[in-house]
Amino acid sequence: MAAPTVLVSGAGIAGPSLAFWLTRNGYRVIVTEIAPGIRPGGQTVDLRGAGGDVIAKMGLMGVMQSHALDQRGAAWVRSDGSRRAEMPVTAFGGRGPVSKLEILRGDLVSGLYEATSNHADYRFGTRISDLTQNPDGVHVTMSDGSHLVADLVIGADGPHSGVRQLAFGPEEHFVRPIGGYNAWFSAPDTVGLDGWYLLYQAPGGLNASMRPSHDPSIAKAGLAFQSEPLSYDRRDIDAQRAILVERFAGKGWQCDSLLAAAQEADDFYFDSLAQVHMRAWSAGRVALVGDAGYCASPLSGMGTSLALVGAYVLAGELGAAEDLDSEGIDAALGRYQTVMRPYVDTCQDLPNTIDRFAPMTERDIAVNAAAMKWMQRWPFRPIAARLWFGSADSITLPEY
Repeated sequence: MAAPTVLVSGAGIAGPSLAFWLTRNGYRVIVTEIAPGIRPGGQTVDLRGAGGDVIAKMGLMGVMQSHALDQRGAAWVRSDGSRRAEMPVTAFGGRGPVSKLEILRGDLVSGLYEATSNHADYRFGTRISDLTQNPDGVHVTMSDGSHLVADLVIGADGPHSGVRQLAFGPEEHFVRPIGGYNAWFSAPDTVGLDGWYLLYQAPGGLNASMRPSHDPSIAKAGLAFQSEPLSYDRRDIDAQRAILVERFAGKGWQCDSLLAAAQEADDFYFDSLAQVHMRAWSAGRVALVGDAGYCASPLSGMGTSLALVGAYVLAGELGAAEDLDSEGIDAALGRYQTVMRPYVDTCQDLPNTIDRFAPMTERDIAVNAAAMKWMQRWPFRPIAARLWFGSADSITLPEY
């Protein structure tokens, strides 16, 4: 009897992670990705809490540590570059804004891909364009014109998931803006970061940031701002860059040099700060994992952990391929939701995070910096650790 086929859409973090576990459980796994290959570079992500535990269970911790960035901590700076507050990486046991293990997203994904490429069938340059659920499985049409039938289809294709739209409905039913936008790109290190993640906040809800990469001459930059929902074309990069110029030009610190870098960056990415909320992450034989089903927003710092843990739990609940049948799929997807829901709810609980990340007034900026300093001191430290830096450990991983 042929092994059940699982079609996974998306070769980011969640997709290859799911492929890792499913292939070991005896499934035939096909991973599709619209990009021509694994996307290199990207911004810094962390392997903290349960997400790091999953990497350890994979036996890949040594690989990830070999790509780790040497970072000293986070610092909030004034327009002239002087520091309002610092939080070293050792604060809160390495679970603060900068964790004890930070890695470029591209390095993490490459490590997952290398661990699965000999076992899963990766198909780049294509995506799912249509799907129909029938008693014998999910009939899928790909954008390259090919067709296939899968026993299960998994959307691991991010907050703007195409699989979610096909199987569950329009994006606006599930994506909730949390009041801002963010751009990520690479830029020259014009300040000498020396391992520090620098954040500059300016009145009007502006946040400009720079953090280290492997190349000491290059920074991973961000420009974020508070805003009501904007109307723009997600495919028009020049229009997105113009939005940033309108907000950040002449606003101090390195804003103008970062705007200049954004105009030329080949890794420029702009998106709303939003979360994905859904009552259910499965519909028949289609399910979602990671940002596609429960994006917590970049402000949570939990996207990587949610993707890794979600893939681990979903594969674990599906169990061994030879034991799978229609009733077993339904039951496994129900257990997946039961196990993951409390963790997702905790990671998505972000009270006033946008106001702390991008304060509106000079007074709020000063208060935020003072809070960053005071929360590291007794008696505030354990309270802050529980309120803001404990989400990553808020699930006990099942043993499958």
